[in-house]
Amino acid sequence: MAKRKFIYDPDSLSYKQVESSSKAWIMVFLAGLIVGVITLILLLSSPHAFLQTPREKNLVRENENLKLNYNILNNKFKKIELVLNDIKQRDNNIYRTIFEADPISDAVRKGGYGGVDLYKNLEGEPNSELIKNSMNEADKIEKQLVVQSISFDEVVKLAKNKEKMLAHLPAIQPVENKDLKRMASGYGWRIHPILKTRRFHYGMDFTAKTGTPIYATADGVVKHAGWKANGFGKHVVINHGFGYETLYGHMSKVAVKNGQKVKRGQIIGYVGNTGLSAGPHCHYEVHVNGKKVNPINFYYNDLTPQLYARLRKMAAEENQSLD
Repeated sequence: MAKRKFIYDPDSLSYKQVESSSKAWIMVFLAGLIVGVITLILLLSSPHAFLQTPREKNLVRENENLKLNYNILNNKFKKIELVLNDIKQRDNNIYRTIFEADPISDAVRKGGYGGVDLYKNLEGEPNSELIKNSMNEADKIEKQLVVQSISFDEVVKLAKNKEKMLAHLPAIQPVENKDLKRMASGYGWRIHPILKTRRFHYGMDFTAKTGTPIYATADGVVKHAGWKANGFGKHVVINHGFGYETLYGHMSKVAVKNGQKVKRGQIIGYVGNTGLSAGPHCHYEVHVNGKKVNPINFYYNDLTPQLYARLRKMAAEENQSLD
């Protein structure tokens, strides 16, 4: 027997029985049906949002933690790359410049990526993209660290050879000239004393009496000693290594032989007037990697700053050369 419902009527001050209508029942049924359908749709579209087991909830938390740790790791990778870039700049622009070594290009430092997919075996794994990206960044940094390590090994070797290298760099004048009275002509455009034309003079001329000693300006090996039909008469060419060579022209006598090792300050010949020369003098040249450069930049070992400044000023004057 269905329960009867009553409501209080304030006009008659009595309870009246509520009459149930079929329309009311239909409305209640439809409302319940709509709620049920909506709930079913939500369950079908995202069942885990409502029916997660404890294990699934743990997996969701682990997944969120993984994404958070990936972002933290990615930020650390970026900081490491900033440090590596700073080391790279110091390596190329300071350490290698000091030792006159070629810088390492970005193509070498960051090369070796792309092409074959090294992480193909990770495809299909949970969060495979995050893992692949992290491993790719780690591999890139590892490659840069290996290149930088090799570079520093090379710089250490260059540093150990620095003393030897300095001994092989031209650093004194080829004749004794402490009072600077023997410098006759410098590097640059000059009037040739015999041809009487304006020609580029690729060295410096030091006047002295015939027989005045001429010294090797750095350690090295004699490349040429003797006469050659190039205008320098009897002359010596020394290979100092590291891309440096020096030439000493117009000698009266040569004191060394081809292939002989010499030390800085060693007598290699004597001033003369052989070849295309207007008077006894030593024509001196410095070559760097095959290019003739101004010798004025290579007298730092035997002149004070004041004397060097005077010699530089004298060498810059345009006058007549002796060869």
